[in-house]
Amino acid sequence: MRAVVQRVDGASVVVDGETVGEIVGQGLCVLVGVGHDDTPRKAAQLARKLWSVRVLEDEKSCSDVAAPLLVISQFTLLGDARKGRRPTWNAAAPGEVAEPLVDEVVARLRELGAQVETGRFGADMKVSLTNNGPFTVLIEV
Repeated sequence: MRAVVQRVDGASVVVDGETVGEIVGQGLCVLVGVGHDDTPRKAAQLARKLWSVRVLEDEKSCSDVAAPLLVISQFTLLGDARKGRRPTWNAAAPGEVAEPLVDEVVARLRELGAQVETGRFGADMKVSLTNNGPFTVLIEV
């Protein structure tokens, strides 16, 4: 699993003009890509990492300050643009495999005590955020 994590001061995701997920104030916006070899165990590992990684102000984690997370599925994180002009998506798991694993990340985060908002799997989403820093990090498990 691959996650692009951005420290934000607010973020939201809109589908068909409706806000389906939003966090206010300090938190993390997390884009999650799922590969063919990913498992529920890796989803749990990613959730623990997201909850405890110290990337907020003063080297705090979401668990330290009860900061919310906006988790959004994004298969394009597994794209490969090394050859030619058009990326391939061969490394991305199909929706029927990826969606339950993204849901597992969210469920595990909530079990840890996190406030989690989400996008809508497979939808055309409009994501808005204020990147604080700017600060962006890639996490792979």
